[in-house]
Amino acid sequence: MMLSPEQTDSDLPWSQSDAETMLNDIKVGCITDEPMEGEGKTKSLAPQTLSREEKRRRRRATAKYRSAHATRERIRVEAFNVAFAELRKLLPTLPPDKKLSKIEILRLAICYISYLNHVLDV
Repeated sequence: MMLSPEQTDSDLPWSQSDAETMLNDIKVGCITDEPMEGEGKTKSLAPQTLSREEKRRRRRATAKYRSAHATRERIRVEAFNVAFAELRKLLPTLPPDKKLSKIEILRLAICYISYLNHVLDV
């Protein structure tokens, strides 16, 4: 659209000042932390300061952390099972090689310790 010599900027539907105002509003809207229309999330170009919990959550989300955690858990469970196996070897059962669950091992150990206490008291 070309301007004729008798037209001024104010005669146009969009003047230069309107375009600059609109551009500034868009820039300011992108930088503020206010939610944009239709969105519950905030848009911010500034670096975010994360809470301690959020930093921990993000650190735990990495594949390296999950792999290390899985390895530690596997070692812990293995040590737990070895301890139950050693306790199981000390308990008398018929037949001696009978497979017992962990709760059965604990209950049998409690009964056996009570029996040994009773034998010592007599």
